[in-house]
Amino acid sequence: MKASELKNKLIEKSRELEIDKIGFASADPFVTLKSRLEDQQSLGFETGFEKGSVKERTEPERLLPEAKTIVSIAMAYPSKLKNPPRSVKGDRRGVFCRASWGEDYHHILKRKLKALEAYLHELMPDERTAVMVDTGELSDRAVAERAGIGWSAKNCAIITPEFGSYVYLGEMLMTAYVEPDTPLEDQCGSCTKCIDACPTDALIQGGQLDSSKCIAYLTLTKSMIPKEYRQKLGNRLYGCDTCQVVCPENKGKNHTHHEEMTPDPEKAKPQLIPLLSLSNKEFKRTFGEVSGSWRGKKPIQRNALIALANFKDVSAVPAIEEVLKNDQRPVMRATAAWALSEIKGDEAMPRLEAHLDDETADEVIAEIADVMKHLSRTTRL
Repeated sequence: MKASELKNKLIEKSRELEIDKIGFASADPFVTLKSRLEDQQSLGFETGFEKGSVKERTEPERLLPEAKTIVSIAMAYPSKLKNPPRSVKGDRRGVFCRASWGEDYHHILKRKLKALEAYLHELMPDERTAVMVDTGELSDRAVAERAGIGWSAKNCAIITPEFGSYVYLGEMLMTAYVEPDTPLEDQCGSCTKCIDACPTDALIQGGQLDSSKCIAYLTLTKSMIPKEYRQKLGNRLYGCDTCQVVCPENKGKNHTHHEEMTPDPEKAKPQLIPLLSLSNKEFKRTFGEVSGSWRGKKPIQRNALIALANFKDVSAVPAIEEVLKNDQRPVMRATAAWALSEIKGDEAMPRLEAHLDDETADEVIAEIADVMKHLSRTTRL
């Protein structure tokens, strides 16, 4: 089959599969990306979630020998909630980022790519392929940029002319050759709105991110959130959309044509207090189908404590005290101690002092000691 015919057939099939955008890139090594990743490593900007070595992430043939083409796909997701529940005094709510609304996008894109892969094998039974969505070695954004899906923006997202940056990305490596598409020109220009709006100054410069400061990354961790970032978390439970929301290219972009991506408002903006007592089974039943559940309930519950503290929600004090007293996880107890001090101020001192008598975890003891020192200093002032 001629390369041009194969390309046209794959494009037609992608439309049938309701894939919003498809592009084709060469499987040559990503030389510029390799240099950037090595720079990220040397600066300590990586998250630790990256899969594979730098060579595996930048040399497609290491993943699929004799790979010649990478097929990149994009699917647009909603940016607005319909009839969102209100967060009010006594009933405060947290928020999941837009990429965690609706069904887990990994599952959605994997189904689309597997269907496209099956179709390719019907056309070319001996063709070898490899499908990846987000968790693979390749950089979805680097592939999408090379394939002409969109340009790599200063907020480290891919921006498409049609859908802005509200798109999920995935790719399929194949040994067949088709003519590559032309990358798009960078349209960010002199705009720095995303860099200026980043709550933690994690966007160092255009296209470079210090992951250790990024709120989206911090919400995924399972350890204590550094004190300097806790208030900046606001009521975020998973992820952060600030650099996308302020982007002019996203203005007016809200695509709701994929039913499986339709968000449940109660899952996108859940009540905070009930989150604190969810069992593993209840958490999986409620949030198991969304992408934001992949790290389990611990980060979400820790972030809920921080959100309640940031709201200064007095009605949450009994639930927070219950966490401090009975939760088996030191990070949760330590965060609860801090949250109590944020809400109650020096009135929290007797409760924290009493808890110290029975506490055995060093990190909890250290957090309470630090909190009490801060409260004592504040009281003297």
